[in-house]
Parts: sequence; C-alpha cells; structure tokens
Amino acid sequence: MDTSDELRFDPAFDGGGASKRLRRQLSRLLGMTSAQTSRVAAEALAPLGAPKAHFVVLAVLDEAGPASQAVLADRARVYRSDLVAVLNELAEGGWIVRAPDPDDKRRNTITITDAGRERLAEIEAVLDGVNDFITAPLSEAERAQLFSLLGRVNAHLAASAGGASPAP
Repeated sequence: MDTSDELRFDPAFDGGGASKRLRRQLSRLLGMTSAQTSRVAAEALAPLGAPKAHFVVLAVLDEAGPASQAVLADRARVYRSDLVAVLNELAEGGWIVRAPDPDDKRRNTITITDAGRERLAEIEAVLDGVNDFITAPLSEAERAQLFSLLGRVNAHLAASAGGASPAP
C-alpha cells in the first residue's frame, strides 16, 4: 500500500464506492494521511539531502541544549540505534559536535554548531512550505484547530500507551 492511488481516501477518487466502514475508520484515514504527508516532506527535503530526522535532532538540540546521546534519543523520540547514524551524518556536515562529557568521560555530549543552526533554519523553511502545502485547503483557523486537535489526540494516546485499550 504505497502508491499514490492506494493512499487516496476521497469519494471523488473512488466514485463513492469505498466502503462506508473504511471511510469512517480514523486510524485508516490518519495512516493514509501520515503516509502522504511523510512522502511530501521527504520529496521536499530530498534536494537538501536532509532526512526529517536531521530536523528533529537539530531542533531538539537548539531548543533544549547539549545532551548525551541517550538523553537526546529520549527527547527526540528517535531509537538509539538509529540516532547513531543521524549523528554521524550531522557531524560529517559540521552541524553538531561530539565532546566528552566533563562529568563522565565515558559519555559524549552532543551540541549544535552555528552551522547546525543555519542548517536547521534551512530545513525548517522547507518544512514550513510543506505545512502550507498540506494544509492549503484549510483556513488559518482550521489549521490552528487541526494542530490543536491532533495534539490532544496524540497526548491522549501517549498517556494511555501500554494501558487501557478499547474493549472488543
């Protein structure tokens, strides 16, 4: 399920023939929308050679300050095994530096560089354009409402992770 046609979820595309059950399944709609928004973002970032993980790590370092790899993985919500490759790419670009932690020489502290802040701004400008493209059919008020509602749903699901599930 990875072609553009398979990700469409609108009655105009399927002639209204899609099952009503499928059209009212939020998890399906959000999954399809997520796949499409991820595709749009990846295509927009490709000319920069910047996967979205670069933005995530640089943004966390810029906002929260230097951190160990373990703390950074938690803050950025990136798997520790995946973070190593991202950090290697960012270090090769001169966008971060790794230095021994003064309190624990066994651990490195990751810090964003000035070049990293410039790179972050470059990536963020592209992603702002992606947001504008994705939400083009919405008014400013609807865009704000969408972010608010999705944030609330996400927070609810995060709070219930590993806990309560809907009854069968």
